[in-house]
Amino acid sequence: MKEESPVPSPVVLGIDDLRPLPWTTRIARSSGEGVELLQEHRDSLIDELWLDHDLGGDDSIMPVVTLLEEAAFNGRPFRIGTVYVHSANPIGAETVVRSLTRWNYQVRRATL
Repeated sequence: MKEESPVPSPVVLGIDDLRPLPWTTRIARSSGEGVELLQEHRDSLIDELWLDHDLGGDDSIMPVVTLLEEAAFNGRPFRIGTVYVHSANPIGAETVVRSLTRWNYQVRRATL
C-alpha cells in the first residue's frame, strides 16, 4: 500500500514589534530579525507574510521591503502567496503596498 505524503503546513510569517499574531508560524520583532527570517525562507514558499510598518523607535519595515524589492529587481522575487500590511500608520502602510505591488507581489491591506 502506498503511503500518502504528508501535506506541508502553511508557512505564515509575521514582522511586528507588538502584536502577538497567533496564526503565524514564526514572528520577528524588528526589521533586522525580519530580514533574517526571510533569508531563512529564501528558497521556499511563504504562504502569507504579515507586515507592520512601525517597529518601535526608529525602526520600520522598510529594510524588509527593500530586500523584497531587490530580489524582484534581480529577477528572483521571494515566493510569497500574499503579503498582508496591517499597520496603524496609513501613510507607511500605503508606501509598503505601493512598493511591493510595483514588483508584482500580491499585497493586501488588513485590519486587526
